[in-house]
Amino acid sequence: MSQGQILIVEDEEIIRASLRRLLERQGYVVTEAGSVHEAEVQLQQQAASQNKYSLIISDLRLPGKPGTEMINLANGIPVLIMTSYASLNSAVSSMKQGAVDYIAKPFDHAEMLQRVAEAIKKQSSSKVTAESEVAASTDKEKRPGKGFNGILGQCDGMQLLFRQITKVAPTDATVLIQGESGTGKELVAQALHENSRRINGPMICVNCAAIPESLIESELFGHEKGSFTGATSARTGLIEAANGGTLFLDEIGELPLEAQARLLRVLQEGEIRRVGSVQSLSVDVRLIAATHRNLKQLASQNEFREDLYYRLKVIELRIPPLRERGNDILMLAEKLLAKTCKKMGLELFSLAPETMAAIAQYQWPGNVREMEHALERAVILSEDNIITLENMDIEVRVKQTLFRPDAEELHDGLTLEDYFQRFVLEHQNQMTETELAQKLGISRKTLWERRQRLGIPRKKTLLS
Repeated sequence: MSQGQILIVEDEEIIRASLRRLLERQGYVVTEAGSVHEAEVQLQQQAASQNKYSLIISDLRLPGKPGTEMINLANGIPVLIMTSYASLNSAVSSMKQGAVDYIAKPFDHAEMLQRVAEAIKKQSSSKVTAESEVAASTDKEKRPGKGFNGILGQCDGMQLLFRQITKVAPTDATVLIQGESGTGKELVAQALHENSRRINGPMICVNCAAIPESLIESELFGHEKGSFTGATSARTGLIEAANGGTLFLDEIGELPLEAQARLLRVLQEGEIRRVGSVQSLSVDVRLIAATHRNLKQLASQNEFREDLYYRLKVIELRIPPLRERGNDILMLAEKLLAKTCKKMGLELFSLAPETMAAIAQYQWPGNVREMEHALERAVILSEDNIITLENMDIEVRVKQTLFRPDAEELHDGLTLEDYFQRFVLEHQNQMTETELAQKLGISRKTLWERRQRLGIPRKKTLLS
């Protein structure tokens, strides 16, 4: 019985023939092509038949066009990239473009068969899920503020991040998340885990900066009884506890050099050795690391192992700081305010216009975490359900000219008039004119004047 149909795209005949024999011995039906053009012809012929390819295995360097072109031509068929240049750049580029996996030549036969089987199994088991995720992703783009896996963001930087997570999550590639404190690195790690094949396995989160240097090796790798003073019993380490799942090491730049060397062995060999033990244990763990520090610079200063840095940097994801996220800032403020009110069992608070202007102008050095804490403080201290600037613990000097009807632009093209228009349109179905004016901190006469100037008609169904 056929295990599946595979298209090999390889210009070196000896390698192509060898790979064909290897796969056919395992029951696969194999078709060959020597270039992207020949493969395109094979795909056209296949499309007209009932036999569909389960996998495409393509060399990266081909005459005419590169093997990554097969990703665009595959029409949903998973593509495994082979490369003689086992560089991180080619691997990362292939994965970002949508390759299901990559393997370096010369490859081990057992490893190739394992990669092929995993790619086909993943494709067959997740086809329906993948289609629904694509539909959901498209729907999310149409609904502002919905974000990805609970991470909110509409700006270009966040949309790029969501696309990268979608591509990287189903693989077992090691990921390095770069981002300032408070940007949500752990949320990104959770999204990677929850969209991976390891979703049913454990996810162990470790903050390397929070563990004393004297204990970090014991915490990560475990220890045997009597291995050091106080080790009264054997203990399983956090890496071993993550077996079959995902290990998230936050602030990995704080990891001591000796622990870095042991971690490198885990990545290279898939083995750990408990402190005080002479035996190694095999572990199957996907590593996701995060840092706000420049690891490349630390490596140049001999404060971080260069070989570990390149091992971690197979896939690098960057989370933009809040100050670079444009219109996301106010959208996040509104969402976090609603979340805070719900958590406290309060009716929904609103932001006064000057507060919205200040939030848009503030640099947010602590990013989303700082914003969440500032809004929670404001809700607690507010005497009514309108958050004023006095309630917010942020240092920003807002010019009075920003609140004139002819206000200059505040942030990325947004003015006070934009805030006013959006607030009125969003709330006028639920509020009277008096309530709208109170929420905005203006008189009914001013509300009417601004409606006239901006061309926002009153709803006839509203009571005034």
